[in-house]
Amino acid sequence: MKRILIFLYQWIILIPIFFVLTIITTSIMIFFSSIFGNKFWGYYPPKWWARVTCWLSLCRVKTSGHENLDKNTSYVFIANHQGAYDIFLTYGFLNQNIKWVQKASLRKVPFAGKASEIAGHVFVDNTSIASRRDTIIKAKKEIVGGVSMMMFPEGSRTKNGSLSPFRRGAYRIAMDMGLPIVPITINGPYDVLKVHSMKLTPGKLELIIHKPIPTAHLEQKDLRALMDQTKEIIHSGLWEKYK
Repeated sequence: MKRILIFLYQWIILIPIFFVLTIITTSIMIFFSSIFGNKFWGYYPPKWWARVTCWLSLCRVKTSGHENLDKNTSYVFIANHQGAYDIFLTYGFLNQNIKWVQKASLRKVPFAGKASEIAGHVFVDNTSIASRRDTIIKAKKEIVGGVSMMMFPEGSRTKNGSLSPFRRGAYRIAMDMGLPIVPITINGPYDVLKVHSMKLTPGKLELIIHKPIPTAHLEQKDLRALMDQTKEIIHSGLWEKYK
């Protein structure tokens, strides 16, 4: 009976409200960011869109480690990628003004693609070295004055809840810009909405913010050690069933 009620709630209430809320949020972002800039309007409307989505999804949210961050400092946040709710969890509850590094193909998504572009999110095009260089140049313009970057180094959502191999792109950008890296452990989204699934399972979502790791003194030869260090930190915060 519970599963039937959740199914009906998901399709009759949650999804229609989410669709309308997304249209309203992206419209606000596009209109006001175009006029007043994206530092405020590119962050706060989607922050509350993400929070409301978690609450409407009947998920319980727990966060920790906010004391490790300074709102006036820019960071590169590195998180594991469990599922679609990673975005809602980090956007809504990290409490840091963030820009996302997204696949170039997402620029074509109606409303969301245009809103992301105007909001200052960075689209990654890995077709050439020149394209990757342009990504870094764009990031440098956006990641200033307490605005940070959010990246999932696994590249895609986990298939079984455990960590996948990390890619170097996020680390190269952090080292090139001399920004501290903040490992983030995400727990729960894998169970709430698994990859390639449309079945919502309300549950607990957890966001653990670890201490920043300075990169300003690091060299290229330190890249692999930095990747291993952050992956180990993220892994340490995973629930046992994900390890």
